[in-house]
Amino acid sequence: MFLALCALAVSLTFSSCDLEDDGPNFHFVPLQIESVEMPESFDLEETYEIKVTYILPDGCTYYEGFDVFKDDLTTRQVVAIGSQRTDDEACTQAIREEMASFDFIVLHNQTYLFKFYQGEDADGNRQYLEVEVPVN
Repeated sequence: MFLALCALAVSLTFSSCDLEDDGPNFHFVPLQIESVEMPESFDLEETYEIKVTYILPDGCTYYEGFDVFKDDLTTRQVVAIGSQRTDDEACTQAIREEMASFDFIVLHNQTYLFKFYQGEDADGNRQYLEVEVPVN
């Protein structure tokens, strides 16, 4: 009985670790931000919805969310993140424009600078859409 259990455990161990996994493969990519909808000014301690229009470059790229990085006290870099499938050969090349939003809480009584990622130029330098929003 003990040998049968050991044999079963060993066979399950080897059969569950398939290195030739055919599951979907993907990687994360930054998406180009086309435009934003923001208020002209903020009020301290209020929450605002910031609407972002971004570009999906093909049919194998899907929107995942936003990464918001704090550069300093009131400067934020905003990057739309997508996941891009690497195993789908039937991927359409149709470029799509979509919109998503995130909530932003105003914590400081200083003008905020938002830098929305728009891609890279021909030299590989990051390009940003910069928006300054004063706080009342």
